[in-house]
Amino acid sequence: MNFLASLRPQNSDQRLFMAFVVVVLVAGVATLASDSIAWLALPVVVLGVAVLLIDWRWVYYLLLGTLAFSREVQLPAGLSMDVPSEPLMLVLLACFTVNVLLGRSEVPGRLWRHPLVLLIGAALLWSVASTVSSVDMLKSIKYLLAKTWYIVPFVFVTMALVRTPRDVWRLVAFYGVGVSITVAYTMVRHAGMGFGFDTINVAIQPFYRNHVIYAAAAALLAPYAYYAARSAATKNSRRLWYLALFLAVAGVSLSYTRASVLSLIVAVLYYWVIRLRLTKITLIGATVATILGVNYFITGNNYMEYAPDYEKTIFYGNNFQKHLEATYNLEDVSGMERVYRWVAAAHMITEKPIIGSGPSTFYPEYKRYTVRSFQTYVSDNPEKSTTHNYFLLQLAEQGIPGFVLFTALIFATLVLIERLYHRARSTQQQNLVMAAGLSFVVIVFHLLLNELLEVDKIGSFYYISLAVLMRIQFWQEDEADEAAQLPAAEQQ
Repeated sequence: MNFLASLRPQNSDQRLFMAFVVVVLVAGVATLASDSIAWLALPVVVLGVAVLLIDWRWVYYLLLGTLAFSREVQLPAGLSMDVPSEPLMLVLLACFTVNVLLGRSEVPGRLWRHPLVLLIGAALLWSVASTVSSVDMLKSIKYLLAKTWYIVPFVFVTMALVRTPRDVWRLVAFYGVGVSITVAYTMVRHAGMGFGFDTINVAIQPFYRNHVIYAAAAALLAPYAYYAARSAATKNSRRLWYLALFLAVAGVSLSYTRASVLSLIVAVLYYWVIRLRLTKITLIGATVATILGVNYFITGNNYMEYAPDYEKTIFYGNNFQKHLEATYNLEDVSGMERVYRWVAAAHMITEKPIIGSGPSTFYPEYKRYTVRSFQTYVSDNPEKSTTHNYFLLQLAEQGIPGFVLFTALIFATLVLIERLYHRARSTQQQNLVMAAGLSFVVIVFHLLLNELLEVDKIGSFYYISLAVLMRIQFWQEDEADEAAQLPAAEQQ
C-alpha cells in the first residue's frame, strides 16, 4: 500500500505529467487497435494545446509579425479568409476564451465597463440585430464571426499582454518589421519599373491586394515609428525606428495614394489639435459641416449637378499630374466611381434607414440603387469593393443605429486621446498617447475614402490603438490613486 501511495501524484506538476502519460498510453493502444498511426499525433496535439493555454503570447506576436505577409484565400459560397492571420486570430480567440472560463484572462475587470468597450459591444450586438433581416444571411454571419475574432485578439489579448510601455513598442516592432520588409521589397521592384504610377499595383504583389492597403499599412506605422524612436533607450534601436519611419513615409510617397499622403498631413495637423485642446471644437465643426453638406446635396436633388461626363471621366494611369488635375475637375474615374456608389448608398439608406441591408451585403445589393447618370468605365466593379466610405457603409448596411454607434466610438476615442495626453505625467506616456492616437487618426481618415476596417493589416491596429489608449488610461488612474494615498500614509 505504501508503494502504491507513493505513486499517487503529490502536486499539480506530477498530475499533469501523469495525465500526459495516460494520453500517450491511450494513443498507443488506439494505434494498435485501429492499425492507424494517426493516433500517434494525439500526444503532440494535446501537448500543443497545453502550451497554448499556458503561454500563448508567441501566437500573438507571430500574428503581428505575419500580418504584412497575409494573403486572401477564396472559400466556397463566395467567402474568403486572410491566411495566416485569420486562423491565428481564431487560435487566440479560443485560447482567450478558455482562459476567461478558467479565471486566468489577466484582463483588468474595469476593462469590461470601459465606455469604449461598451460601445464596441453595443455595435456588435446591433450587427446581430441587423443580421436577422439581412439580404444575405451567410455573408452577415461571416461578418459577425470575423468581427469577433478581430475584437478579441486585438483588444482583449492586447490588454492582457501590455503591462508596460515597453510591451507596446515590442508589439509595434513585430508589425513594423513585417511592413518594413514588404515596403523595401516593393520599392526595389517598383524601382525596376521606373516608379511608374501605373505599375505600383504590380510592384506590391503578392503581399497587398491594392496600393491603398499597402499605403495605409505604411501610413499607420509612421506615428508609432516616430514616437518609438523618440522613446528608444539605445542609439541602435533609435536608428532602427527611424529607418522604419523613413521606409513608411517613402512607401506612402511612392504609392501614389492620395488618401494616405493626406492622412499623414492630417496627423501632423491633428497633433496641434490635441496640443491646443481643440478636439471637441473640431468634432462639432465637422458634424455641422457634414449636416449642412448633406442638406445641400439632397435639397432639390442638387447632387445631380455633379454627375460626371461619361466620356471624359477616365483613368490617367501613366500620368500622375493629370490624375491630380482630373481629381480637381471631377473627371477622375476612381473619384467619380466613389460618387456613383455614394449615391447608391444614399438610396439604400432611404429605403432601410433603421436596420440596413445587413452587414457585409453592400455588394452586390447596391447595384439596384445606382443612378445611371453617375456611371463610369469601372462601374462593373470586378473587385467587388463597396462604398469607399466606411461611415456610409455603416448607414447602408446597419442603418442609423449602427452608424451612430460607430461614430460615437470614434468621437469618444478622439476626446480620450486629448485627455490622456494632457494628463500624462511623463514624456514616455505622452509619446505613447500620440503614437496610438495619431495612428488611430490616420486609420479613421482612410475610412472617409475607403472601407479598410475589415482588412487584417489595417483593422488590427484600429483595435490595438484602442486597447493601448485604454491601458494608458488605467496606468494614469493607478498613478492618481497612488498619489492620493501618499498624503494619507504620511499622516499616519
